[in-house]
Amino acid sequence: MNFDASSFRNLILILSAWGGAFIAALWLSLVIWTYRDIRQRSHDPLARILAILVVSILFLPGIVIYLILRPSSTLEDEYQQSLEEEALLQAIEEPELCPGCGRKVKEDWLVCPSCHTRLKKACHHCGRLLELSWNLCPYCATPAPGMRRENISIDEVIQPIETKVDDKS
Repeated sequence: MNFDASSFRNLILILSAWGGAFIAALWLSLVIWTYRDIRQRSHDPLARILAILVVSILFLPGIVIYLILRPSSTLEDEYQQSLEEEALLQAIEEPELCPGCGRKVKEDWLVCPSCHTRLKKACHHCGRLLELSWNLCPYCATPAPGMRRENISIDEVIQPIETKVDDKS
């Protein structure tokens, strides 16, 4: 088998050209990727130019530096987050809606004027409005009628009954 030096040189030349073309394509693709990525992350033209220059001049170390220094979230992510925050704020500030018909109701209404759904209940002691699920008035600490009360004496239990009996006499 003959080993020809000119064919070996040609093979080395072809492999070098192939490797150089690969390195050039890799460099160009990294510069293009950096341009596209920084465009999605920043509106600042100076930041865009610096990112592209770092990658195009330093090549592989430049892409590592860019990946370390680039903004962590894209402009789209920031926009979505601001939309979520705005929706949460709007949900907090929205007026109450009737659970029966979905129309707007005021905070001090006992029933919905449209569908007659009961919205609140009045405290039997102070008369202030309570949510339907509350078992205790937060304003005067009176338990709602029919609710179980803790640490109550027999005299306190009998007292309302006696006043009702006295009223009938």
